[in-house]
Amino acid sequence: MKRQRACILGGTGFVGRHLLTRLRKAGYHCVVPTRRLFRHRDLKLYPDVELRELTPALRFEELFAECDLVVNLVGILHQSAGMSFRAAHVDLVRTLVAAAEAAGVPRLLHMSALQADAARGGSAYLRSKGQGEDIAQGAGMAVTSFRPSVIFGQGDSFFNRFKGLLDMAPGILPLPCPRARFAPVWVDDVTRAMVRSIDDSRTVGCGYDLCGPRVFSLKELMAYTASRLGRRVWIIGLGDSASRLAAQAFGMLPGAPITLDSYLSMQTASVCEEHNGLLQLGIHPTDIDTIVPTYLG
Repeated sequence: MKRQRACILGGTGFVGRHLLTRLRKAGYHCVVPTRRLFRHRDLKLYPDVELRELTPALRFEELFAECDLVVNLVGILHQSAGMSFRAAHVDLVRTLVAAAEAAGVPRLLHMSALQADAARGGSAYLRSKGQGEDIAQGAGMAVTSFRPSVIFGQGDSFFNRFKGLLDMAPGILPLPCPRARFAPVWVDDVTRAMVRSIDDSRTVGCGYDLCGPRVFSLKELMAYTASRLGRRVWIIGLGDSASRLAAQAFGMLPGAPITLDSYLSMQTASVCEEHNGLLQLGIHPTDIDTIVPTYLG
């Protein structure tokens, strides 16, 4: 019996690597394109994973040839001179949708973001994510999109980033946007939802908000991280004006923990306002207390 074939854009990233494991178990041969082949050579050791180097000569139509599934996980949190939100979240989606349609791919899974909205998103990031999702949902194939809150798990850039900030804190940590709200969702719950949707015709044309079982403020999450690490740090929540000034100042630095656009994103709560897609897909959301202590500290 011929194995099904999936191409995962963003397959070398945090969510992508977890999804690869789940897709392989589901019987897929996975094609993973990357521009930096040397950084991800370990993926060549995975059974049923085909690492392909992205070059100007390689077209998406070639990557998608004979694929039963295309997954788009590509996303950036901060713009740079080399990559804008529009390029990563809008133009790329338009290109891959056209290529998938030309290659006859029947199924597309698209990763968006909670509160993404092309018209009313509170930041350039959220508006570009909303535009990309609209383009994906308008494709001439079976499409399902996913809008997670912040994703945590082994190898994440959320709690591990908090750990890095706490490691540098000299007993005091000024924190911008301390009242920003999140519902952290476990990466395994996210990838389980994605794979579960593939063969479920009821999910076609749907977009699912994905949240963990509890809502936290940013300050509560930072304090939680400090307690798990056994760090005694005085976390000082900055007011709105100071938070905005900090975002503007830090935003000019490479690898900034906060930018003006992320400050704007955090003005909208990253929580499931009506329905949690995990519950709709029959998945009970996993609490941070179950997972975070296994890899933090």
